[in-house]
Amino acid sequence: MLQNGLYAITAEELHPGRPLLEVMEETLQGGAKMIQYRDKKGSKKQVIENARALSALAKSYDVPFIMNDHLDVALIIDADGVHFGQDDVPLTEARKLLGPNKLIGISTHSLEEAVRAERGGADYIGVGPVFATATKKDAQQEIGLTLLQEVVEGVAIPTVAIGGINRQNALSVIETGVTQVAVISDVLQATAVKQTAQTFQTLYDQGRKNV
Repeated sequence: MLQNGLYAITAEELHPGRPLLEVMEETLQGGAKMIQYRDKKGSKKQVIENARALSALAKSYDVPFIMNDHLDVALIIDADGVHFGQDDVPLTEARKLLGPNKLIGISTHSLEEAVRAERGGADYIGVGPVFATATKKDAQQEIGLTLLQEVVEGVAIPTVAIGGINRQNALSVIETGVTQVAVISDVLQATAVKQTAQTFQTLYDQGRKNV
């Protein structure tokens, strides 16, 4: 089961000159409850090396490590789970390879996709983009808070809100009842990553009291 709070996702291009492991450890020091490694451009060798190092780091903080897309890498390094988009490896096929004890997350953009992912055996779903985002170039149209609320109420598995979430709007997102909030730019580009991650955890605790 996912712990309530911040879902941290890597994006090395947002912190040039700062090592990946250093930045991600600061998110963990700030209370991040999940780490996802996303790399669409690196060589397979580099992705495996980074994934192995990040997995060990996450384990040292007792936090799940999730691989984005690279099912082969997840199997090689024994990641805690994998996150897929709608057009990636079919959930049923991934489950056969990963087994019953690994986490599988699915990106969803509507209530229909969310329900289908739950029925297909997903352990959690990403829901979004909640707001417009520049981090993901191929992001779909924002879904807004109303649809996010419908998805949260329409499925029983954990939900992770993603897309354009920052310190200014996070509280309204958290108040929909989501399990976690995925934040990229507002955390990774912060001068003080650890303190910013802590701020999101504080907002989460405050928002859950209002649910």
